[in-house]
Amino acid sequence: MDPKAFSEAVAALVGARHGNPFGLLGLHSGSVEGGGKGYCVRCFRPHAASVSLIDVADGSVVGPMRRVHPAGVFGLDLPEGRGPFSYRLRVEEDGQIRDIDDPYRFGPVLGDLDRYLLGEGTHLEIYHKMGAHPMTVDGSAGTSFAVWAPNAQRVSVVGEFNRWDGRVHPMRQHPGSGVWDIFIPGVHKGALYKFELVGPDGALLPAKADPYAFYAERPPHTASVVWGLPDHVWHDDDWMERRAETVACNAPISVYEVHLGSWRRDAHGEPLSYQDLADTLIPYVRDMGFTHIELLPVSEYPFDGSWGYQPIGLFAPTSRYGSPEDFRVFVDRCHQAGIGVILDWVAGHFPEDAHGLAWFDGTHLYEHADPRQGRHMDWGTLIFNYGRNEVRNFLLANALYWLDQFHIDGLRVDAVASMLYLDYSREEGQWIPNRYGGRENLEAIDFLRRMNTLVYDRFPGAVTIAEESTAWPMVSRPVHLGGLGFGYKWNMGWMNDTLRYISHEPVHRRFHQNELSFGLLYAFTENFVLPLSHDEVVHGKRSILGRMPGDAWQQFANLRAYYAFMWTHPGKKLLFMGSEFAQGQEWNHAQSLDWHLLAVHWHQGVQALVRDLNRLYQDMPALYERDTEGDGFAWVDCTDSDQSVISYVRYGEAPAPTSAATIDCERIEQPMLLVVCNFTPVVRNGYRLGVPRAGVWDEVLNTDSGYYGGSNVGNGTIETQAIVSHGRPQSLSLTLPPLATIVLKPRS
Repeated sequence: MDPKAFSEAVAALVGARHGNPFGLLGLHSGSVEGGGKGYCVRCFRPHAASVSLIDVADGSVVGPMRRVHPAGVFGLDLPEGRGPFSYRLRVEEDGQIRDIDDPYRFGPVLGDLDRYLLGEGTHLEIYHKMGAHPMTVDGSAGTSFAVWAPNAQRVSVVGEFNRWDGRVHPMRQHPGSGVWDIFIPGVHKGALYKFELVGPDGALLPAKADPYAFYAERPPHTASVVWGLPDHVWHDDDWMERRAETVACNAPISVYEVHLGSWRRDAHGEPLSYQDLADTLIPYVRDMGFTHIELLPVSEYPFDGSWGYQPIGLFAPTSRYGSPEDFRVFVDRCHQAGIGVILDWVAGHFPEDAHGLAWFDGTHLYEHADPRQGRHMDWGTLIFNYGRNEVRNFLLANALYWLDQFHIDGLRVDAVASMLYLDYSREEGQWIPNRYGGRENLEAIDFLRRMNTLVYDRFPGAVTIAEESTAWPMVSRPVHLGGLGFGYKWNMGWMNDTLRYISHEPVHRRFHQNELSFGLLYAFTENFVLPLSHDEVVHGKRSILGRMPGDAWQQFANLRAYYAFMWTHPGKKLLFMGSEFAQGQEWNHAQSLDWHLLAVHWHQGVQALVRDLNRLYQDMPALYERDTEGDGFAWVDCTDSDQSVISYVRYGEAPAPTSAATIDCERIEQPMLLVVCNFTPVVRNGYRLGVPRAGVWDEVLNTDSGYYGGSNVGNGTIETQAIVSHGRPQSLSLTLPPLATIVLKPRS
């Protein structure tokens, strides 16, 4: 470096415009001002009164460094013959003297292979390198920082440790990869930080939170927190070994969907912590008989009203309820209690908050530049650019991160339809066709297939679930067969049709019978989950109870009958919190559920019914073993619209024949249940139904039971008669309770 270049470099440094600080600061050959022989050390301490150079080996003072620029650039030419050595800086600041390690004497954080794989989009454990990681380098404890910002002119780490001054810790740029990194000694776990960037036009950008941060300040504050990956000792080996069984298509899956901040609140109206939730939510879910908890997004998000669906810190469990370790303990305790944990995962969009991913390095880095591709018209959010390797790597690594670092059992991917279609919620002229002229988002499709393939390959027993609201084919079919590769798909059609049906006054239901039966035309084309989710109890839709017509007695009876219909219908189950005890008001994310309602016997009855439905569901193989197979279901009668009655049989797996001889199918001891739903407030006596097995049938569930708040009309035990009905030689003459579902089981 010649004197002129030195002068220009110093001016750029003190002006916070230098893009290669490691080329100027630290130990270098030549003299301080450029040229000459030997070695020199330079540092930039804008708040220092004086700086001296210390030899680490013996603690001796090599010499005081002279101020070569009034803004705080110091330098020292080493004595002749003295070569490179380990040194420290003795800095006098604010009247105090302390010895510190110089960040500019340490090498890169990321290696060549890390940067290559990131650029290729295949560094699936990149979270071990990007972000902030406490570590010890050459005996110095500190934190490594790395961020991807290829178009920035300068990137600095700012925080409490440097007075949020972007001049102090500018990072090393790795040309060609877009990665910037630095190791800063003396910065430890718990320190607040952000990245300060100068964009390609030379403009200073708003300070950015770390996209790979593992922890963040509690909103509305927006700084990232140095945390690092955990050293958690897990106690869930038994669960992890058997969890694949719990999400199989022939297993009972009953999911309790939860928003952690409003499930229950403390005496002061504050949300419960992860620890409090472990103590209260887990026992409740276990008592209610749910097999899994599904959490609305826990990735850090700025706006409470988004419920987590507009995330900014995709690698950080929200600090609203505690630390990442606290969240790990919560998951661990769920597993020890035999409960799986599914996360709502948002990879379709992100908000425009200034401290987030939007316009990250002064360009459209994570999002598409063209708003016809990069902006969600409905939500005012930005769409990830799935065609960019580094963005795809970011999202794929994030999906695997939750499964790896938190033992999460499944990812429910939000708003998949908005990812699949380029014209999603757009008018003509508001979208750009793909390279073939079609409306399919080819890059997003490839991304989803890759994500699903990686999850199932790397984490046996984990599951992915799509919230997909269109007729896109083979969502839950394997990638190698042409599908998207999800394990399950939410059945939005079933949800919309049946909620519409049950909202009709009983007198009008005769004209809408197909809304109950239509779902069976496609029930086995996908592996379905039947969702009564948070989306169905907000934005003026009313609660599930609030949709029921009639007086209070009829509303509760309708709800009980509907829940039993859901639990006996093909498909796994999902119910949003509060619906299990018939909360009357719409869900409000800012307050607790209305637990006081459980003082009312009708609400107690619905809660008791849901508990019993879960137990019946898990105890009766006929309700789950052939959930995704057409021959696990058979209508008895779906055409009795005049009386608004439907009836069907659910079948479990038949035992293998003991010989090659033909076996009378009516005598096979195959698990089966008869389900009859009466959606009118009329008791129907002598209602005859053909059944597949002769003998005694026991009523194993009746939603009209007085125990649940009903009128106690029912059948108890009943025997078949040799009277032909519905094409079967044996039939039952039943009493159908009003607005009720009954389930009967043949005695073996």
